[in-house]
Amino acid sequence: MEIQVLEQSQQKILFSLSGAGHTFSNNLKHELYADEAVEVAAYKVDHPLVSLPTFIINTNGKKEIKKILTDTVKRIKEQNAILLKAIQ
Repeated sequence: MEIQVLEQSQQKILFSLSGAGHTFSNNLKHELYADEAVEVAAYKVDHPLVSLPTFIINTNGKKEIKKILTDTVKRIKEQNAILLKAIQ
C-alpha cells in the first residue's frame, strides 16, 4: 500500500491510497475517529474500477497528522492480530 500526499497543512491532509479498497478505507476512517484530535475523517472513490481512495483528515491541531496516522495504523494492526488469534 502506498500513500500519495496531495495536499497538506498543519491541520489538514489530503492523500490517496494505492492498493486499498473500501474494506481498509472504511476501517481506517472509523479508527481515525478514535483519536480526539481528529475532527473530520472521510474518503471517496470516484470510480470503483479506476480510482484510488482519496482521504481528507482535518484535526484540531493538538497533534501532528503523521502521529495520528501512525497511531491509527498501530491500533488497526493490534485489532487484526487479536482477530487472527481468535480465528486460529
